[in-house]
Amino acid sequence: MGVVLEHGTVNILSIQSWVSFGHVGNAAAIFPLQRLGAEVWAIHTVQFSNHPGYGGFAGQAFPPGHIRAVVDGIAGHGALAQCDAVLSGYVGDPGVGDAILHAVRRTREANPRALYACDPVIGDVGRGEYVRPGIAAFFRDQAVVQADLLVPNQFELESLTGSPCRTLDQVKAAARSLRARMAPAGPALVFVTSLDLEETPADRLDMLIAGDTPHLLRVPRIEAHFSGAGDAIAALFLLHFLRTKDPVAAAQTAAGSLHGILRHTHEAGSPELCLIAAQAELERPSLAPCAVAC
Repeated sequence: MGVVLEHGTVNILSIQSWVSFGHVGNAAAIFPLQRLGAEVWAIHTVQFSNHPGYGGFAGQAFPPGHIRAVVDGIAGHGALAQCDAVLSGYVGDPGVGDAILHAVRRTREANPRALYACDPVIGDVGRGEYVRPGIAAFFRDQAVVQADLLVPNQFELESLTGSPCRTLDQVKAAARSLRARMAPAGPALVFVTSLDLEETPADRLDMLIAGDTPHLLRVPRIEAHFSGAGDAIAALFLLHFLRTKDPVAAAQTAAGSLHGILRHTHEAGSPELCLIAAQAELERPSLAPCAVAC
C-alpha cells in the first residue's frame, strides 16, 4: 500500500530540452509535476522530434539569447516573486548554461527563498561522458556553487568531484565535498541515483541522499536502460522536498514513484517511459524504499 500524498501548489521554472515524441527533459518532468499539482513554467532549450538515442532527430536548439529573453519576459510581469524553484537538466552548450544561471539569479532577486535544483547531466557508467566539451566544466565550476539541490548519478558524482565512487564510503566523501561547494544559504542536498557499489547486492540498486546525515536507499534492480529516468526523479525529488522540507522522505517518495514507473515500462516493453499509463505511481507509489542512516 502506497502513501497518499497531500498537495500544495508550488511554482517551478523548468529549463530543459523538449522532445515531441517520448519522455526526456521537460517531457519527462512536466507531466509528473503537474500531475502532483505543481505549476510548471517550462522553457525549452531545444525542440526535437525525439531524443538522439534513436539515431536521428529533427528540430533545433534554441540560442542562449532566446532562453534569457523568455526568462526576462517572465520576470517583467513580476511572476518570479512567486517562483519556488528553478530546475535544470541537460545543457547543450556552455552558453545555455549561462542563460540558466541568469534565470537562477533573476529568480533569487525576486524571491530569495527560491531554490535551484540542478540535474548535472554529463554521462553514465558504461556509456562515459556524452555531452559537448565544456559542459562538465560548467557544471563543476559554475552550476554546483549556485545549486541548492544536486541530483547526479554515480558517473556524474565522480566527474564533479574527481574522486572514485565505487564504495559507500567513497560516495559519502564525494557527496560531502560537493555539499561544501554548494550555495551556502541553501539546504545543500545531494541525491545520488543509480549507484552500483561494491556493497550493492546484485539484484538491487542503491541511492544516497546526503544532507546533514546521509541515508542509503535500496530498490530492486531492473535490467534495462531508461532514457529520461534521471529527469523524472530530479523533478519528483525537488517537488517533494519543496512540500515536506524533509530530504529523506522526498528521496524515498521520488524513488518509489520512479521505480513503479520503470517497472511498468519494462513490463510493457516500451522504449519510452510509461508516464501516462503508470501515473498512479506518482500519487500512490507501490514501493516504499527503506532509508537507512549511514
